[in-house]
Amino acid sequence: MRLLKLVPDNTNIGFVSLRGWAFGLTALLTVIAVFATVTRGLNLGVDFVGGLSIEARFSKAPPLDQLRADVNRVGEGESSIQQFGDPRLVTIRLPVPQSTDPGATNAVVKKVQDAVHAQFPDAVFTKTDTVSGKVSGELIRNGILAVILAVFAIALFGWFRFEWQFGLSTFVAIGHDVLMTLGFFAVTRLEFDLTIVAAVLTIVGYSINDKIVIDDRIRENMRKYRQMDMRGIVDLSVNETLPRTVMTSLTVLLALGAMLIWGGHVLRGFTAAMILGVIVGTYSSIYVSSSLLITLGLKPQPNAAPKVKGAPQGAERITREGL
Repeated sequence: MRLLKLVPDNTNIGFVSLRGWAFGLTALLTVIAVFATVTRGLNLGVDFVGGLSIEARFSKAPPLDQLRADVNRVGEGESSIQQFGDPRLVTIRLPVPQSTDPGATNAVVKKVQDAVHAQFPDAVFTKTDTVSGKVSGELIRNGILAVILAVFAIALFGWFRFEWQFGLSTFVAIGHDVLMTLGFFAVTRLEFDLTIVAAVLTIVGYSINDKIVIDDRIRENMRKYRQMDMRGIVDLSVNETLPRTVMTSLTVLLALGAMLIWGGHVLRGFTAAMILGVIVGTYSSIYVSSSLLITLGLKPQPNAAPKVKGAPQGAERITREGL
């Protein structure tokens, strides 16, 4: 039985020859992602902004203006109504009740549900979340800190494990992957909560796994082919690891595709972030991280004659020729 090979053994794609286009596309996408994140902002979930969130499902898409007016008549503060993907699925957000009484939140939820049921009897309330402002501030700080520390720690690992060029190229590539994810959520307005932070950290881990495999093969070939230029070494290394990269990415995408279709609304944001991260991470591993090593001046080490302590000059010459 023949093994399935998505990438032929004799594949020889000139990835380095396309690095100019790749760098230009990467810079353009990064600028767009940053611009979208800064101007539009992220649709932060209750985890980060604090408040009361009530998720309701209707038999058909409700008129949002009427729904907002019905909820505001409850008198518990200005409400925010949002639809996510399915127009029949609506999230109602309200400020956290000022009362310290634990039953105050339940009373507000009951009022909102009664008000919605009065106009939309078919409404089904699927989820309710409450987070205080103090807790949400701590979650924002801890989430940002976790992502930043993860990226810097991985870059330092690449620096000490290989060369400084590997660490810097890894930092740039992973930073690009994270920014692409943030830009995606800014454009799509999907809810950004702690689950998405977990997805971002998972994307970072997946990306570094792919990049370390390619970097290790590049370093191995730098020692094996000392007379080859870096362009040839990078192309050779990426092509040698390409079957593994494609197969890993494809199998992960198949699993994520199943989660996206049958995982339900709760996992939709996490799964969408992971799918984007796998695609972007694979692209940055092949076209950004590896090709950036050439721009940073990485070169293979030339052959060096070993020095034998106490050996005469002739012996050193023979040793050099023997190597």
